[in-house]
Amino acid sequence: MKTMTAREAKTHFGELLDTMQREPVIITKNNRPVGIMISIEDAGQTLIPEMFMEKEAGYDEWFQNKVSKSLASHKSDESKTSPHEEVMMRVWERIKAKSV
Repeated sequence: MKTMTAREAKTHFGELLDTMQREPVIITKNNRPVGIMISIEDAGQTLIPEMFMEKEAGYDEWFQNKVSKSLASHKSDESKTSPHEEVMMRVWERIKAKSV
């Protein structure tokens, strides 16, 4: 992972763009990390896009309802567990389906 000062990032913006296509770049100011630049491809492999997507009306209520039902199911021992890998595979499939 490369590190650049804010001044270097400003004066060498083209280099910053080239570098972040290969690896994440930490931006520092006064010797403290203040940000990170990653490629759009790298960002797509994280939950970052989900954080910035507009939510449909009623999403928060729907989500709260889902969580409440899941907690109730878990407390009543009616819940079914799945291996972590299987759950993550389903999450990524849903994310990919939304992006198409």
